[in-house]
Amino acid sequence: MAILLFVLGLGFLVIGAEALVRGSSRMASALGISPLIIGLTVVAFGTSAPELAISVKAALTHQPGIALGNVIGSNIFNVLFILGLSALVAPLAVSQQLIRMDVPLMIGVSIVVMLLALDGRISRVEGMLLFVGLLFYIAVLFKRSRTESAQVQDEYAREFGVREQVANRWLLNGALVAGGLALLVLGSKWLVDSAVIIAHYFGVSELVIGLTIVAAGTSLPELVTSVVASVRGERDIAVGNIVGSNLFNLMCVLGVASAVSPVGIAVSSAVIAFDMPIMIVVAFVCLPIFFTGGVISRWEGALLFGYYLAYTLYLLLAATHHDAVGIYSAAMLYFAIPLTLLTLLVTTLSVMRKKRAESAWNEDG
Repeated sequence: MAILLFVLGLGFLVIGAEALVRGSSRMASALGISPLIIGLTVVAFGTSAPELAISVKAALTHQPGIALGNVIGSNIFNVLFILGLSALVAPLAVSQQLIRMDVPLMIGVSIVVMLLALDGRISRVEGMLLFVGLLFYIAVLFKRSRTESAQVQDEYAREFGVREQVANRWLLNGALVAGGLALLVLGSKWLVDSAVIIAHYFGVSELVIGLTIVAAGTSLPELVTSVVASVRGERDIAVGNIVGSNLFNLMCVLGVASAVSPVGIAVSSAVIAFDMPIMIVVAFVCLPIFFTGGVISRWEGALLFGYYLAYTLYLLLAATHHDAVGIYSAAMLYFAIPLTLLTLLVTTLSVMRKKRAESAWNEDG
């Protein structure tokens, strides 16, 4: 019964998020809001709605492991699994705006969240501050949209519709929004309740369930959006959706969950020592990968995807107290990760030298 409720809850979350995104984006378009703003705000929020529903439900029912693990796990899943898989489908071009602003902001907010958690708790006040940061970010997005290129505007217009086509469908779109929210609420309840039962049955912590099954399940909207956008060649949606969703997860999902909980969100020492640093490292890895030629190549996508499999394997080994966990973690820590960082550093320096040489050549010409 728990597995059935989990599957049904996950299905309701995915369907509810899709209905919410479609209904709200069409209503916003009918009000004359540009497709770019809809993509950067409404869609980013809509694809993060399952994480919000799950974490708020878990926070209100005193299950901080699921509330926090869902956010951290989703951010790791978004970059390593979804972005890696999308790049494997087709190499992804990355806009300079993401490199200059959004990725550094994702890194900065990830570090701030860890600093807030060092005392073992993200309080209600700290959650409210994270949410206020989200409001500032949205304001910056609105300002930035006025200077986006016509190519980016056209890409978002193709994906999210034209105003004249949806202006007379208010009732249908309103029903989609209301139905989507209802499905999110019901789906989150079933998924959280069943995840707790499954965790207790297998003897693993709620945090591990949140970091793996719940995080992957609630990230399905981002997975569908980014992979489909990658197939269609819509670069800004495929990559921007991931970075935007990660920022929404940290500032909105974690912020609101901490704010509504009577005692905030408790953070264990294990999360501070391992999972949060992994989330920050994953955010940092985006910068050199995005910077190298402004393209996420297939081999870089394979690298990201492989690291998600390695991270998940470590969680499973640690959760089951397997004898190989010590050897495995040492191999990852002292061999695989340093080798990857060295490769990224060499590639980045090579690209920088190439760009300087091209700039000097152009000046001489």
